[in-house]
Amino acid sequence: MSHYERAATRERSTFFGHPRGLAVLFGTEMWERFSYYGLSGILLLFLQAPAAQNGLGLDATTAVPIASIYSGAVYLTALPGGWLADRVLGPRRGVLVGGIIIMCGHLSMAIPIEGPSTIFLGLFLIIVGSGLLKPNISVMVGRLYDGDTDARRDSGFSVFYMGINIGALLGILVTPYLAGDDRWHLGFGAAAVGMALGLLWYVRGWPRLKGTGVGPGRPLTETEKRKVGRICVWGGLALAAAIAIWAATGTLTFQSVPRVITAVAIVAAVWYFVYIFGQAGDITEAETAGLRAYVGLFIAAVVFWMLYLQMNSVLTEFASSSVDLGAWGFDLPAGEVQNFNSIFILIFAPVFGALWIKLGDGFGATRKFALGLALVGAAYLLLGVLQGRADGGVLIGLTWMALVYLLLTFGELSLSPVGLSVTVKLAPTKLKGQMMGVWFLAPAVGTPLGGQAYAYITPRWGEQAFFYILAALALATAVVLVAMAPRLNRLMTRT
Repeated sequence: MSHYERAATRERSTFFGHPRGLAVLFGTEMWERFSYYGLSGILLLFLQAPAAQNGLGLDATTAVPIASIYSGAVYLTALPGGWLADRVLGPRRGVLVGGIIIMCGHLSMAIPIEGPSTIFLGLFLIIVGSGLLKPNISVMVGRLYDGDTDARRDSGFSVFYMGINIGALLGILVTPYLAGDDRWHLGFGAAAVGMALGLLWYVRGWPRLKGTGVGPGRPLTETEKRKVGRICVWGGLALAAAIAIWAATGTLTFQSVPRVITAVAIVAAVWYFVYIFGQAGDITEAETAGLRAYVGLFIAAVVFWMLYLQMNSVLTEFASSSVDLGAWGFDLPAGEVQNFNSIFILIFAPVFGALWIKLGDGFGATRKFALGLALVGAAYLLLGVLQGRADGGVLIGLTWMALVYLLLTFGELSLSPVGLSVTVKLAPTKLKGQMMGVWFLAPAVGTPLGGQAYAYITPRWGEQAFFYILAALALATAVVLVAMAPRLNRLMTRT
């Protein structure tokens, strides 16, 4: 075979220059994100819509924390989801089971019954299923690049990110349109169809994944299975009793649940880092050094997601109340403003993927994280200025919102795919699935913290103060991260 024939064969056997298995995971994640972002595009509006419009009629300071909790809790459950893959299911089966549960959740929400029962059951199922799918599909992407360079793995995750945002773009276009004129349950049904298509794509593409993600990395022994079974039974009973007591006191409300879940996310993150560092017998000295560096990056990521993921709640509320949605000659639903992010990701993800390869390992994860924080901080500074104009009675143009989302997108591309990649790199060999769950604890902690900040700050000082305070937090964190970069880089190079 000639050189040109071999080159042609390699081209046919790759996906944009990456392993063919990436195409399977790309498509699966695309349809899962279609369902997730489609729901996110209408959830806050549904929660706030009055009963006469088939909504739940909640005020903004209640609806925003609930929407933020949903956005964050789908990441909180990634920790047990990663553990189940590492010890019981394996990543490949974890993604399949998670996708099925997500689809059932969307179907529950699509049932046209008055009242919140099927809605909150559906949200619960989506949260549980996402905990199985999200960390494990990312682990499988990382394992496609075992033995490859950091820069190439970063580039692969950037391509993977394109799939996420194609799904987001389609979901935010289709679902709010179908949900228009108070047809909320039709929009929820569209999300269920999207997840079903993702499952079909995934199952049909299994042969291209070859041995990736098959079986748990560290299966439970028989003794451990019995121990885990007892913990699950007693833990479930204790949880049920605690919820019953909570409800009996009359304090189980729409306002108190987000606060409790936020506290649980923070405690889970702290506890799990303590747990991992306690596994001294199972991880090497070099892996321990990498985990020390990872703590700093994790804290920075919490701050980033605290700002960034408010686009599903606070920024949707801002678009609904303060933006001229007909400025470009057509009436844009408030939930579809988020699509600026999806469009910009599709345009610039290949650019950032190529940029990381060009810069090489010299422009490392710490610098990329600091850049991401600075950009999201700049977006919130701009939002503060725009909120001031809106408070003065000026209707904000869509062009300004496009600029806000451009800054948020550049921040996301600087931090999020790189965070996935560095998690795969620094994770101890026996804890890769669980460490991806730890990465998803960052948005699980940051997103509800942002929602609680909104509920606390805005009634006292207004929306403009909310934007400025969070901008200052992000910029200060970026400065601290730059100052700590030399030490963090030394720890990471030991792995």
